[in-house]
Amino acid sequence: MRREWRDGPALLTVLGEDEEVAHTVPLEVAASYRARTRGLLGRDGIEGALLLTPAGSVHTFRMRFAIDVAYLDRAGRVLAVRTMRPGRLGLPRPRARRVLEAEAGAMGGWGLRAGGRVRLTAVETG
Repeated sequence: MRREWRDGPALLTVLGEDEEVAHTVPLEVAASYRARTRGLLGRDGIEGALLLTPAGSVHTFRMRFAIDVAYLDRAGRVLAVRTMRPGRLGLPRPRARRVLEAEAGAMGGWGLRAGGRVRLTAVETG
């Protein structure tokens, strides 16, 4: 996993068994304090997913829609996946260094589950 992230576009690759690519999803990275604080607030949805880094927990106060949340360790292993309705506070996860957010139900469709792995790839712009 890449250690230094910047706000901007990236790709999320969900790895299946034997590390084969199961699904690739557009990803928006929120690495700055400002971008992490804003997160998905004020949006009606998201295409793909949002990566909050660094982060160990999230909340859904003032959110307009339910989200799937995946907690990732440093190596990209999925520690837990939860669906959170608006107005909830997620518990901090030990060893979580990053959090993925997507519309509720999306992660199940991608095959993302606890114990799985993801690969994050920055997309160079401009």
